[in-house]
Amino acid sequence: MSWFESFILGLVQGLTEFLPISSSAHLRLTAAFAGWHDPGAAFTAITQIGTETAVLIYFRKDIGRILSAWFRSLTDKAMRGDHDAQMGWLVIIGSIPIGVLGVTLKDQIEGPFRDLRLIATTLIGMGIVLGIADRLAARDEAGGRHRVVKERKTLKDLSVRDGLVFGVCQAMALIPGVSRSGATISGGLLMGYTREAAARYSFLLAIPAVLASGLFELTEAGEGHVSWGPTIFATFIAFGVGYAVIAWFMKFITTKSFMPFVIYRILLGVLLFVLVGAGVLSPHAGESGG
Repeated sequence: MSWFESFILGLVQGLTEFLPISSSAHLRLTAAFAGWHDPGAAFTAITQIGTETAVLIYFRKDIGRILSAWFRSLTDKAMRGDHDAQMGWLVIIGSIPIGVLGVTLKDQIEGPFRDLRLIATTLIGMGIVLGIADRLAARDEAGGRHRVVKERKTLKDLSVRDGLVFGVCQAMALIPGVSRSGATISGGLLMGYTREAAARYSFLLAIPAVLASGLFELTEAGEGHVSWGPTIFATFIAFGVGYAVIAWFMKFITTKSFMPFVIYRILLGVLLFVLVGAGVLSPHAGESGG
């Protein structure tokens, strides 16, 4: 991997990690369209450490409060009813599905799941799901003829069941094209949560999974599977761009619909099917180079 490739891929990672359009799919597609080798699941996991560091800094007050309350609740029974302490447990519980499936499906994640036809399918499929979830949220928030505005849930309403559902949704993002934020936000909206609550929990829930995955892949980088220099460079680029995207996205969702992302996903998926069907792109473009 060249330094120019790592710069572009780091930029793509930072731009797409927090938007509901799938960073893993865009890294895969960027390489395929440019005629580069597929950067691979290991490169994706390591550069996500950069974007997740941006999450740690952006939500540092929330994270610090949650960690403090959670640790105190281990010895102080009175703290176990505290919302922040409960959030700590809910993040742990919600991380279980992706942890189990990530280990179980490791070979598929690094191989068959990177087929461009599967990515096109998940881009379109999850785009439709996100569109439906967004429309339901908009209807509840605006009310309708002869109906009052429906109150949507916040993170104070988060239960163990809902935390596990969020976790299962996050685990779906092991397939490129699904999108971690897209799946968890869609799940949250369908369960009746506000856009802001679904997005905030999505970002918090991703921290253990992404950092664990990235640190695990760092061991393989040392065995020659990933080029150290370009990968670290891309990780720093992803961090800087990712932080800016988080700040923009959290403001965007308070007043705007997800429909632009829905339309983009569907159009990109259709274009990908056309290019593969016409023979312009191989469904395994770039894979041979590792």
